[in-house]
Amino acid sequence: MFKSRTLLIVVSFALLLSLFASRPGVSVVPALAANNECDSSRSIQVGGSAVVKVVPDLVTIQLGVTSNDTTPQGVYDMNTAAMKKVLATVRALGVAEKDISTDYYLIHPVYEDYSSLDIKGYRINNTIVVNLKDVSKVSQVLTAALSAGANEVVDVQFKTTQLRQYRDQARELAMKAAQEKARDLAGAANAQPGCVLNIDENSWSYYGSPWSGRYQPQAQNVMQNASGSAQPPNGDDGPISLGQIAVQAEVQVRFGLK
Repeated sequence: MFKSRTLLIVVSFALLLSLFASRPGVSVVPALAANNECDSSRSIQVGGSAVVKVVPDLVTIQLGVTSNDTTPQGVYDMNTAAMKKVLATVRALGVAEKDISTDYYLIHPVYEDYSSLDIKGYRINNTIVVNLKDVSKVSQVLTAALSAGANEVVDVQFKTTQLRQYRDQARELAMKAAQEKARDLAGAANAQPGCVLNIDENSWSYYGSPWSGRYQPQAQNVMQNASGSAQPPNGDDGPISLGQIAVQAEVQVRFGLK
């Protein structure tokens, strides 16, 4: 009985195959045939790198007001008054309310010395973040805020609001560089790169040159200005130059050889 059922299944499967094979435009091909150019036993691994330069269109400024007084109420009143003046000054320069936020607010005692628990006063560290969309006003905002009572510039970061777009562009250029290198190297060995077996990718962005220019990628590079204008907008003749943001992508690709 078991042998009869097995024979019936085999015959049915054979009939089904002959039915599809007899139909025009239909063929039965093993699934692995589509990957006949992927020979992982013969491969080449290359790297590609690309840097896209873009003028920043957003500046993030961290401003702080640090206050000291002998009592908690006294330091609170002093810091609050100073910060209100700073905020009013920044708003007066055209910065929207939604572009100003508190980064951190910390009040803590100040001791007589490191080993003592005797409190001689209190300190407040109050920091705000200003997202400045008019990048030409960086120096103006810093000068006005410091004049209004801010006594600390924690950080100034130059950014682009289109970072994802430029990262995608850098990845595409890096992959193109890797493909070109694979063709050149494989051609020198009388071979051709086939399908992609593996891809590793890394991307980042930085302002200016990382590590003061000491870092130089060892992969093939493609450099390109991606911004609509390669030159930053005219600023306010202050000490800060906008320059460009570098968006970099690197790929390591392994190709099968034909």
